[in-house]
Amino acid sequence: MGHVPRRQIYYTEVPVFTRFVSSRREFLVSLAAVALGIKACQPQTQTPQTTASPADASPVSLYGAGATFPSFLYLRWFSQFNQQHPNVQVSYQPVGSAAGIQQFIANTVDFGASEVTLTDAEIAQVNQGVVLLPTAAGSIAVVYNLPGVESGLKLSREVLPEIFLGRISRWNDPKIVELNPGVMLPDEKILLIHRSDGSGTTAAFTAHLSAISPEWKEKVGTGLNVAWVAGVGIKDNSGIAAQIQQAAGTIGYVEYAFAKQLGLAIATLQNKAGQYVPLTDDTVAKGLASITLSDDLRGSVADPDDANAYPIVTYSWILAYKRYSDPQKARALKEVIRWGLTEGQKLGPDLGYVPIPADIAQRSLTALDQIESS
Repeated sequence: MGHVPRRQIYYTEVPVFTRFVSSRREFLVSLAAVALGIKACQPQTQTPQTTASPADASPVSLYGAGATFPSFLYLRWFSQFNQQHPNVQVSYQPVGSAAGIQQFIANTVDFGASEVTLTDAEIAQVNQGVVLLPTAAGSIAVVYNLPGVESGLKLSREVLPEIFLGRISRWNDPKIVELNPGVMLPDEKILLIHRSDGSGTTAAFTAHLSAISPEWKEKVGTGLNVAWVAGVGIKDNSGIAAQIQQAAGTIGYVEYAFAKQLGLAIATLQNKAGQYVPLTDDTVAKGLASITLSDDLRGSVADPDDANAYPIVTYSWILAYKRYSDPQKARALKEVIRWGLTEGQKLGPDLGYVPIPADIAQRSLTALDQIESS
């Protein structure tokens, strides 16, 4: 099994850029509207309405919570599935992977979602049993706001962790300038932001920083949330994306779909082979291909070997129970996920996700058979 970040969850008060609070709040409202109404802002394939449910004709409601990473994709899936099966309503709350795991273990949801799979100890706490289902895949983008500097700013394996450690604090630092000849970098302070909530996006990002920087591994480490030594905490992917868009001089990290939706500038990162690779569907797919999943579909890669791979990639898992007391919910959830693993994968590229490899999709489909009613 690949590297699984350890649980590190710190609940602390963090400052904010107060001069941007009002505009950020207004922007987040509009971003939420985009997410909830995402069908209206993406090309749609009209799907015939049907009157039959995959479970039966009775109404059934499913409630899930967790990762913000797959939220654009899941909102689209659940909306389109409902168009075809109006009696199946799926509500998903993108509250972050840590909260999703906690709610799943507490049995307050029908399913959870996370970029970090459960540990053996956490699985042991779930009396109904656990089925881990990789359903989505994508990448973490390092995003920034520098007027006049378009996407593609090069950041090396040395420079990236030094920025997030606060060691490099100005945009015209000689180390950044050397990597980007001809780029007019301002003599301005770098405004560093990071996630303040328990986040699978953070887990994947900090796993990569730990893999490429011994200093980062020693001082900060890897986890859903870590004890940051620099920067300002902002809640969830949408909050980071909004702050980047609003504040010149900022740098942070988000799941790529958020950068794609908002047209944020994306840094070009150096991979393990020393190559500077742009974030594309192809380079992300090459990174994902290096992930080996265990028999129970757990696994990750912190630093892909492929010379053409984008260096920060991850799967996102749906956390399901093996046994449901309501047979109708069990049947409906299986069919919703089955649709997402087949038809739903076609929706990913337009939204900023990479379809999961065919063999992994088949393994997830097979794992669905473990779900039953008690």
